[in-house]
Amino acid sequence: MKNVFESCEGFDWDEANSEKNWLKHKVSKTESEQVFFNCPLIVTDDEKHSESEKRWFLIGKTDMDRKLFVVFTVRKNLVRVISARNMSKKERELYDEEVKKDSEV
Repeated sequence: MKNVFESCEGFDWDEANSEKNWLKHKVSKTESEQVFFNCPLIVTDDEKHSESEKRWFLIGKTDMDRKLFVVFTVRKNLVRVISARNMSKKERELYDEEVKKDSEV
């Protein structure tokens, strides 16, 4: 998969999504952005929700090691976070498995 971030120049925020992420999941804009810069970062196409525009989801961690699941799209070279929440148990297991693989290399 081509690196989805190679042409990105920053973030674009929809205030309604930002407010929803905060009220529902207590995830701030800052935390949502942090996961894009911390490794390991697992990014996958979100084919199921890509009807009107291409979407991806990622699992990663914040600077304070909070593990998040983030759905995003890219518009005009800007990452637009659609949703951010804590990882589910299954997502944490997948992420921890990836962390373990990275540490063995």
